[in-house]
Amino acid sequence: MIWAGVLVASVSCYALKLAGLSLPQGWLQDPRVQRTVPLIPIALLAALVATQTFSSGQHLVLDVRAAALVVAIVAVVLRAPFLVVVAAAAATAALLRLL
Repeated sequence: MIWAGVLVASVSCYALKLAGLSLPQGWLQDPRVQRTVPLIPIALLAALVATQTFSSGQHLVLDVRAAALVVAIVAVVLRAPFLVVVAAAAATAALLRLL
């Protein structure tokens, strides 16, 4: 049963990729598409971060992950290196869980 799901997902992903490659060139040259496409990964990443930070199963939660996210945002705004951002957020979560 698992292999059937893997095969269906694989064929679906391939068909979606093929559909994207099959778009007419005129659609891709539209200025609205040119402005919108670079923003899609940002929106998807923001949705993933929000979902992982503020949910637990089917419930909305506010715990140490939110504090770690705030610390990470502050570190990014201060232009800290990526490893410093990750370490600061992880240390914040660990210290708050310890308390």
